[in-house]
Amino acid sequence: MKTTLKGKHCITLQEWTREEIDTVLDLALDLKRQKALGIPHHLLKDKTFFMLFFEESTRTRNAFEAGMTQLGGHAHWLTPAATQIDHGETAKDTVEVLARYGDGIGIRNCTLGTGNAYMREMARHARIPVINMQCDIYHPTQALADILTIKEKFPGDLSGRKFVMSWTYAPRYVRPLSMPQSLVMLMTRYGMDVTLAHPPEFRLMPDILKQAEVNARQAGVKFEYVDDMDEAFKDADIVYAKSWGAMMHTPDEREALDLIERYPGWVCDQRRMGLTKPGSIYMHCMPADRGVEVTDEVMDGPHSVLYDQAENRLHAHKALMALTM
Repeated sequence: MKTTLKGKHCITLQEWTREEIDTVLDLALDLKRQKALGIPHHLLKDKTFFMLFFEESTRTRNAFEAGMTQLGGHAHWLTPAATQIDHGETAKDTVEVLARYGDGIGIRNCTLGTGNAYMREMARHARIPVINMQCDIYHPTQALADILTIKEKFPGDLSGRKFVMSWTYAPRYVRPLSMPQSLVMLMTRYGMDVTLAHPPEFRLMPDILKQAEVNARQAGVKFEYVDDMDEAFKDADIVYAKSWGAMMHTPDEREALDLIERYPGWVCDQRRMGLTKPGSIYMHCMPADRGVEVTDEVMDGPHSVLYDQAENRLHAHKALMALTM
């Protein structure tokens, strides 16, 4: 257990050691038990957490906001339009001032090419911990909740478990790469064999893939890519099936949306879940497009752990805030 995380930024879990991540998970489970038993745990009494959202949010905002209340503190919801950011105030000036008022800041900025850079600039000047609530490259807080959920569903050593990160068909808008990228990097570190499945045009960032390969070699596990959804699902223990955009193939949004329409068959349905191992689980960070990227039969079926996964956002976020603030 690490007891020296106060003030540590969380931009990507790749910059955290396994011991540091495990410390967050251990505390998350403890806080989850305390909440279930109705035991108050005001670890951040009178402290303030700023939440700066460049995009809208359901689970992230409410997990952090409710979590901060349960820890005895207060969370402020901020947007660029509700601050001077939209009028050109710099990241340095924003965080220098907010650090005088509060004790931590979370940022969601998924703008491709600038989201992560904005957070890095904030962190460079911040005297309070900066937490990445999702950017164009990483989504560490969701990944924390996901590994917590997997460890709950598969107690003990995860070695030999097969984790599948699969693209799915979901039209209407281009979704960020941050979720699949965070997961393939983290799950390889936890001893699982990771299969990444997607059509050829929907590859991830090259640097992320290289890092996942390094993680897999160091952990002595497999990291493979396939372009066949059925092949990926065979003998899987964990299926994480969601959509993401073709940003590495084309910068043109219209072309990226047209590419999605080439692959309407990439749907997570009960037939495909039948290819997985007995006792396998289906995961999604939500919101999921019911009847489009996943069938109701899977979302509401025995494989689904969606709501347990969503609940664990609360506990993981509380632990992260408590340890860093």
